[in-house]
Formats: sequence, structure tokens, C-alpha cells
Amino acid sequence: MKKITSYKIIILTGVLAAGTLISCNKLTENPSSIIVSSQFYKTTSDAVSAVNAVYSTLNSDPAADFPLYGRQLNLLVENASDNQVYSPSNTNPDVRALGTETYISSNSRVQKVWQQLYYGINRANIAIDNIPAIQMDTVLRARLVRESKFVRALLYFNLVRLYGDVPLVLHNPTSIDVSQLTVGRTPSAQVYTQIITDLQDATNLPKSYSGADIGRATGGAAHTLLAKVYLTQQDWTDALTQLKDVINGGYGYSLFPNYYDAFQKATKNGVEHIFSVQFETNLGAANSTQFLSESFTSFNTGTFPIDIPADSSVYKLFSAADKRRAVTFYSSVYNAATGQTVVFNNSYAPYFNKFVDYSLSPLSIQVQSGINYPVLRYADVLLMYAEAQNEINGAPTSDAYNALNQVRQRAGIPNLTAGLGQSDFRDSVFLERRKEFIQEGHRWFDLVRQGGTVLVDALHKLPAKSAASSKNNLFPIPLVEIQLDSKLTQNPGY
Repeated sequence: MKKITSYKIIILTGVLAAGTLISCNKLTENPSSIIVSSQFYKTTSDAVSAVNAVYSTLNSDPAADFPLYGRQLNLLVENASDNQVYSPSNTNPDVRALGTETYISSNSRVQKVWQQLYYGINRANIAIDNIPAIQMDTVLRARLVRESKFVRALLYFNLVRLYGDVPLVLHNPTSIDVSQLTVGRTPSAQVYTQIITDLQDATNLPKSYSGADIGRATGGAAHTLLAKVYLTQQDWTDALTQLKDVINGGYGYSLFPNYYDAFQKATKNGVEHIFSVQFETNLGAANSTQFLSESFTSFNTGTFPIDIPADSSVYKLFSAADKRRAVTFYSSVYNAATGQTVVFNNSYAPYFNKFVDYSLSPLSIQVQSGINYPVLRYADVLLMYAEAQNEINGAPTSDAYNALNQVRQRAGIPNLTAGLGQSDFRDSVFLERRKEFIQEGHRWFDLVRQGGTVLVDALHKLPAKSAASSKNNLFPIPLVEIQLDSKLTQNPGY
């Protein structure tokens, strides 16, 4: 019997359960201990719960695996880039394969990300389909649907960039015929059209929230993500339009004066955070786990489970004056319990520091970090703005320099030299993006969108990545998905 996985497991579980109830002729009353979909989606509380469940797919996993934004996506787009490899203590062959560009279609991490993305999409589809029929405040009802569309767009944006053509599923299937649940790959252009449609609607979301709603998707987040979508498609004009809406639209975004504050619990959801996946510290079952903090697990000087840079080349990108270096990495830490500073000695670069939760006591407990994952930051807006201006005008404008230099000034490094040509300025933007967003899931996507050979060339500079080839510009369609769905085809090279 084949194992049912991915987005189909969500569909089939409910369908098969319904079929079991229907086949029992003697059952004539509604079971008091079970809530089925026909009984749900009736009240405002049901609508809010449905959308909260959509958000939860970003920071939790139904099988208690790494959450999508708590480590899983990082394994693909950072390990498969030139930012990370894996720690010497990591014995998982699938993780090690990601770090050496030797992953194949049966890789469990490649499969898991696919499943998590469709799991979230399915929950978003259910909310989008059912909430409009609920009798409730019309403004809140529209907002909740738009929030779900934002998340659906974010997840499809990840899917189409990671895997290329992917099944475009926009509704929760109601058929109990398993054969009708198979679906082929939708051309990427069509997937992008749906992403843009969802985000255009989501731009009507509120500019901000208060109280318990802080952290939900806003209109500014939708404009920012839409700009990133257009930038990925090299639609520089539409990207610039969206970025101007973010910069001049009264959202109140700005850079933190101190780069450090972009990754602290006390300043989460602050002026620089446009959209973050929410994490909290040590709340047990009520909280998902932020595994990206596990670069700090104890004060021992041995190896650690988090993936670390292949060599010191990433660390050496930063000058000693660059304030981002000490925030991004650490090689020593003060142990308050002993009153001593522990120096971590190994043959690799210093450990990643951004998601270490320094509010924890004792500091060594990092299983549940309270540091949010910043999906969209204002620094990204400025660097995208600089890039779009450069591409539209054939050379960097004064506005492009100003946007890029705001990021450099906050880092404490000199402004970029004036007079650069388009190509040199473009390279400067991507270098700045690499230094600004290490461990934040941007690097692999940035390498791919620069062109087919850029990713391969970057990876070949590292001995562990010598197996890289043009096929690595996409990940394989997971083997188990193809085995379950005869309409799916594989990406070239896998």
C-alpha cells in the first residue's frame, strides 16, 4: 500500500473519514465529540481560528518536524547556497547532500518542504473558500480572506522558485475518488499570475495592527512581497511602483538604528519588520520550535548541530568595521554561570548568531528561541529599490545610491563609491544582500535569479560544492509525489 503524503494527505484524510461515516447506515445522529466542516465555519471565532491555522503552518509542523520557517526552508536555500554546508556532527545523509549539491529526488528534506508548502496552501484554500459564507462583520471577513491570500501567495512563491512548474491547487477538493485528486504541473507563468492576483487583493489589508493582532500580514507586507515577485520576473517597472508604495505609503517602516535590534526578542515586530513568522520562548505545546537558534546549545567547545559555513569565506566578507559581523556570527560568549568567556575553537568560521535568544536563562537552552523569522525587512525594500532603479535606468541613479548607502551606513561602513556602471553596481547590490541577509533564506534565490550559471559558479568556489551543475537551479520534484501522482513529471537532470 502506497504511503499518502504531501498536500494529498490533507485532502484524503478528511475525505476517507467522511466516507467511513457515510457507509454506516445505522448512524443517525451527529457525534457530539467530533466537529466536521459542515458544523464549522459558522461564527466569527471560527473564521479567526481558520486563519490562525493558516499562519501556524509557517512556524509548526503536524508531524513535529522542523517548522518551515524554523529550519526546514533554511536547509534547502542556505545549505544549497554558498553560505552554509553542514556541521561535522551532522550525520543525516540528506542534509549533507544538500550541502554538497548531491541531493536527489528521494531526499527527505526536499520532500518535506514541498509537503509543508502544500499543507499551508490547503489550509489557506479552506479559509478562502469558507469564510465568505460566514455571517459576520464584513470588514473583518474581507480582511481574514486577504490574510489567507497573502500566505497562499507567499507559499506558492516559494514553491515556484524552488521547483519550477508546480500544481496550482486553489480549492479543497471534495471528491472521494483518489484518481481525481491527481494533478499535473501548472506552467510557472500561470502560477505567478495567481500569486500576483492574491497579493493585489492583499494590498488592501490594514497598514498596521494592535494588541494580539500584531504580526499579521499587512498591506505593506503585500506590496513588499509583490515587489519581490516582480523583481524575480525582472519586471523592474512594476517592482519599483510597489516599492515606492512601501516607502512613501505611510507605513512607518525604517531601519533600526542598530542592526542588532532586527534579531532581538525585545524589538520583534518593530519598525524594520514588515512581515515576520512569529516565535515565542518556551511555551511548550502552544509554541512552535525555532531550531535556527541551535547554533548555541551549550558552552562546550565541540561541534554543533546547526549547519555552519563551509570555510571562513563568508565571515571574511565583512570588514572589521562592519557592525553586522558581530551580530551574524560569534566565536566566543560569556558564561554567567562560571564568570568565564568561552572561546569556540574549530576549523570552521564562527557560529551563526542571529537567532540565538539571549533573553533565555540559562543561555544554553535554545530549543525554543523567541526570535521571530524576518521574511520581509525594510532593508530588503531599500536594496530591491536600488536594484530596480539600476536596471531601469541602465546605471545607478542617485536614488539607487541613497537606498543602498542607507544599509551600509547602518552597518557602519563607508558609502559605495560613486560613478559605478550598471554591472558593477548590480554586483555591489548582491554582495550587500548577501552580507545583510545571511541565514534569512535569500541567498539561493538571489543566485538563481542572477542567471543560470551564477549559482553554479558561486558554488564551485567551495570544495564541498564541486558537484553543482545547471540542474541545481531547481530542486527535484519529490520522488514520492511522482509515485503517487502519475501526472507529475520530473525536473531535468534528476
